[in-house]
Amino acid sequence: MLIEKALVFFDGLGAYYKMCLGVFLNLRRIFLDRKLILDQMVHVGVDSLVLMSIIGIFTGAVSCFQAAYQIKGLIPLSYLGSATSKAIIVELGPVLAALVLAGRVGASISAELGTMKVTEQIDALEAMAISPVRYLATPRVVAVTLMLPVLVIYASAIAILGSYLVATLFLDVSSASFMNGFKNELQYKDIYTSVIKSLFFGVTISSIGVFIGFQTEGGAEGVGKTTIRSFVICAAMILIMDYVLWNFLLGK
Repeated sequence: MLIEKALVFFDGLGAYYKMCLGVFLNLRRIFLDRKLILDQMVHVGVDSLVLMSIIGIFTGAVSCFQAAYQIKGLIPLSYLGSATSKAIIVELGPVLAALVLAGRVGASISAELGTMKVTEQIDALEAMAISPVRYLATPRVVAVTLMLPVLVIYASAIAILGSYLVATLFLDVSSASFMNGFKNELQYKDIYTSVIKSLFFGVTISSIGVFIGFQTEGGAEGVGKTTIRSFVICAAMILIMDYVLWNFLLGK
């Protein structure tokens, strides 16, 4: 039984990397498929702005209250700007944005492609000599990979705004103190770390969502299981990759 499960796991892993290779090879056709990619970028990016705004503003507010609770009596609250902005840019922004996108977009991709799989639409594409990897997978992987860094930067900016509003309106921290702390602690390394993380997260979310969608079986029930499976795996991989990338980029 254990050997069979191991064989199934490695067989799936091989199929996943084969699909990723197909996506990579189709990148040379990005310009020809630009309309498909732009449509997906609108779906991934523009349609997620409201949700990212809500997540960002309340993440910043909560992180500011929590930081104030932790440092109260130890160091002045004027350091809130440096403490919250660092945590938001390096950790909270990329991870929370990726988790939200895994739920909204990753699961949506799996459900959409899963429905196409069980209704034999993907088989129809193959019968017409249209590559499902090029037509369905590559635009989604490229769109999510390009748009997640933009959404992370946007969500981080909104979160810092939320932290600023809480600090100045509820915690009696002056605007100048908050902004000085923010500017003094902000480093270029923090920004490119956030962007690099989001690129890896974007590839992970989109490729796993597409692959699991392609593997869907069992009709409507199978599509439901596919959606749950996609989000669970994406969320786990985001947290694992966050730990690995933190050690690689900042842990030295």
